[in-house]
Amino acid sequence: MTNFKLGKKQTFASSSCDVQPTSMMEPPSSPMNLNSVKPKEQVQPQSAVNLPHGKSSFILPNSDIDELLECPVCKNAMFPPIQQCPSGHTLCFSCKNKVNNKCPICRKEIGHIRCLALEKLATSLHLCCSYHCLGCKEMLPYYSKLQHETQCIYRPYTCPHPGSDCPFTGDIRELLSHLRQCHKLDLQVGSTFHHRYVKQDPRSVDNCSWTLTLFNCFDRYFCLHFEAFVLGCEPVYMAFIRFLGEESEARKFNYCLEVGGHGRKMKWQGVPRSIRTHHRVVRDSHDGLLLHRNLAIYFSGGDQKVLKLRVSGRIWKET
Repeated sequence: MTNFKLGKKQTFASSSCDVQPTSMMEPPSSPMNLNSVKPKEQVQPQSAVNLPHGKSSFILPNSDIDELLECPVCKNAMFPPIQQCPSGHTLCFSCKNKVNNKCPICRKEIGHIRCLALEKLATSLHLCCSYHCLGCKEMLPYYSKLQHETQCIYRPYTCPHPGSDCPFTGDIRELLSHLRQCHKLDLQVGSTFHHRYVKQDPRSVDNCSWTLTLFNCFDRYFCLHFEAFVLGCEPVYMAFIRFLGEESEARKFNYCLEVGGHGRKMKWQGVPRSIRTHHRVVRDSHDGLLLHRNLAIYFSGGDQKVLKLRVSGRIWKET
C-alpha cells in the first residue's frame, strides 16, 4: 500500500534528483554579511478582549467585519434574524421582501433559513467605534455598536442654521468656519449682547427663522436663535440660546434674555440647549423667551407696518 501525504511535496534523502552537484569551477560564494541581514518581521497576534466569563472576543478590522456582516442589498450591518439562502449567501431580514424572496447573488429561493452561525459569531466580536478617527476610544460589542454611535460625543455636528436644511457636518472648529463663511454670521466676543430684530409686516403669518449671531465667551461658543412662527392661529416670536457642544457641557451655563418697551419688560432665564437638539424641538417645547404678536407690536412702539424689537441678553457660567 502506498501512503500519500497531502499538501506537501515528499523528498527523500537518498533521492539523487533532489541533489544538485556543485561545479568545481564555480567561484565560492561571498561570505554572508551579518550586518546586512534584517530581522524577520514578527507577525503580531490578533488582539482579543478578555471577558468575565473567560472567553475571548476577537477584535477584527472594521473592513473585515463590514465585508463579513454587510447586507449585499442595503449595505448596512446585519442583525438577527440574519437570512440565508440554500447556497449560504446572507442578507438582512428587512431586505428579504425587497428582493422578492430571491437571493440577490444566486437567485435561489431564500425560504426561512436563519444563519445562526453568523449571528453567534457576531456576539463574540468587539469593534472600534466608527468615530475612532475623531477621538473615540471605545471598543464595542457588535450588537451595541450602532446604539453607541447614535450617542457618541465624537460624532460630527450638523449645521445648526435653521434658515435652510444645510447638509454640512463637522466638528466645532469646522462648524464655526462654515457658519461664518457660508451663512455669513457674525462672531461677537463677550458674554453680554444687544440685538435689534426688524420684521416687515408683523401681522403676516409667514414662518421665518434664523440664527442672529454667534458668541464666544468662557472659551465656548453659543448662538442666538430668533424665530417667528404660528402658535395656534396667532403669530408669535421666540428667542433662545443654543450651545455649540454636548448637552452635558451646556448645562454648566445659564443665560437670560430681555425684551421690552414703554416702561414694560419681559425676561427669560434658562439653560442653553445643545445644537444636538434640533431647533424645532426647542421651539415646540417653548424653552425660551416667547412673545405674542400683539405684545411684540406694543414693545415695538405700536407700528403696524414694521416690527422693531430690541433683544438683550447675558450668558454666565454656573458655579
